[in-house]
Amino acid sequence: MPDDDREVLQRFLDNLFHDKNRVARLEVILRAQTLDLDADLMPLIENLPSGAPYTRQRLADQLNSAIVGHGWSRRYGTVD
Repeated sequence: MPDDDREVLQRFLDNLFHDKNRVARLEVILRAQTLDLDADLMPLIENLPSGAPYTRQRLADQLNSAIVGHGWSRRYGTVD
């Protein structure tokens, strides 16, 4: 499954922003739960800062920062 791990977050973002420019934090969390993302990733999603709706770039930056901070960039890659 490692090859799939590297693409899972990119597909998640592609799906999330398919027809929107901004998404609320709650929508990000609910969509991640619906798609049954890896258990390691769920705390990153659930602990996203609240506030203004996320643009794709802001959400990607937030996720990339958390992934790198956890040392998971080899496993999950980064997203854009």
